[in-house]
Amino acid sequence: MQQILIMAISCAFGTILLSMLIGNLLYKRKSRKRQAAAEDKAALIIKEAEITSETIKKDKILEAKENILKMKGEFEEEANRKKNQIIANEQKIKQREQQINKELESLKRKEADTVEMQQNLALQLDNVKKRKEELDKFNQQKVQVLESISKLTADEAKEQLMASLKEEAQAKANSMIKDILEQAKLSATKDAKKIVVETIQRTATEHAIENCVSVFNIESDDIKGKIIGREGRNIRALEAATGVEIIVDDTPEAIIISGFDPVRREIARLSLHRLVQDGRIHPARIEEIVAKTTKNIEDEITETGERTVIDLGIHGLHPELVRMVGRMRFRSSYGQNLLMHSREVANLCAIMASELGLNVKQAKRAGLLHDIGKVWPEELEKPHAIVGMELAQKYKEHPVVCNAIGAHHDEIEMNSILSPIVQACDAISGARPGARREVMEQYIKRLRDLEQLAMNFDGVEKCYAIQAGRELRVIVDAENVTDERAGQLSFEISQKIERDMQYPGQIKVTVIREMRSVAYAK
Repeated sequence: MQQILIMAISCAFGTILLSMLIGNLLYKRKSRKRQAAAEDKAALIIKEAEITSETIKKDKILEAKENILKMKGEFEEEANRKKNQIIANEQKIKQREQQINKELESLKRKEADTVEMQQNLALQLDNVKKRKEELDKFNQQKVQVLESISKLTADEAKEQLMASLKEEAQAKANSMIKDILEQAKLSATKDAKKIVVETIQRTATEHAIENCVSVFNIESDDIKGKIIGREGRNIRALEAATGVEIIVDDTPEAIIISGFDPVRREIARLSLHRLVQDGRIHPARIEEIVAKTTKNIEDEITETGERTVIDLGIHGLHPELVRMVGRMRFRSSYGQNLLMHSREVANLCAIMASELGLNVKQAKRAGLLHDIGKVWPEELEKPHAIVGMELAQKYKEHPVVCNAIGAHHDEIEMNSILSPIVQACDAISGARPGARREVMEQYIKRLRDLEQLAMNFDGVEKCYAIQAGRELRVIVDAENVTDERAGQLSFEISQKIERDMQYPGQIKVTVIREMRSVAYAK
């Protein structure tokens, strides 16, 4: 039994060994097949890669050949172009050389002609000198004969003749000046009056007089206590926030707001109105209301400027200039509202420019902006006309408009016809009756200076400034002043007034020479 078991185990073990040998042989055979298949595949890939690389190589070679041909064509084209250009330049140079040769020949001919002319002139000068010497000798002989006849030397005769001619020439000159002035007045005054009168008639004017004081009306005097507050804290807070002076006195149902800046006064007035309506009056509320009112006023200033430029038909104005135009509403000059004055000047300039065939749009811009320097917030030591011109230049306005702004008070030279138009329209707007006011002391001083200026002239006996300083009547001594001298005197006085005095509008100078013969019957 044991032998059978051993044999069976031996057989099983042998079978296992045989199976392992057979499996190993099969695995090796399969591996060889896989290796052969991989080698075939690799050979195929290599062959395909070689074919692809050969194709790419051929394509690159063809592409390179095409690029070379293209570059060769471009090079040849560029070379031909430069060659043609060189040929053209050579032709131009040849033509220029020919032209220069012709000019040289012409210059040589002219030089020869000039030399010949110089020779002729030299001969003529010699002849002239000889004839002049002969004339001098002849004149000397004539002078000697005349001196022997008149018993006067040549110098004495000259002095008498010059004195006689001087008096005659002065009389004729005065007469001619008088005639020329009268003729100029007849023609110039006629045309100027026509344009100015038509301009004024076609302009509708609004009048606004503003002071340095605004009055705030209240319903009852009980509100004054609320506005003053405990120990005056409310009124102090309001004055500090607005920069004006609040005067609460015995005036019934009224509070006075005093300040030189109209914008601040308007902010204070509107803030008081809102505080009184609200009823809550204390420092914190005052600061809040003043801040809101200030913002509203700034918005109103911008809106006013925009509405003004739209009404006048002005386009493309810089926003900062528009805002300054709006600020003109709260500024006055000699009691005349600056915005109304500027609008009036703009309309006057437009009408005059239209009558004279000039650019109406530029005239309107210059008229509106001519006083823009007065509302510039920074204090500058320059005339407002120069400040306005610099602002217009800063915001890219036309040079003609800038010059008209800067020259309307003669601070700079006028270089366009628009400048005197703006100056004339500014004078028209400011000089019309009721447009402006002056402080009484300044007004009286101006009239006294006007009379004193005329009294400094020789022959003047009395002077009277009448028509609110628009006319100066000068009475002269009839015995010492002739009619011709009276005409000269009126001109000289008017010129001195223009040089030495500042005044709105124009002043008429009337010189009166009166002869009186008095006799007594006894």
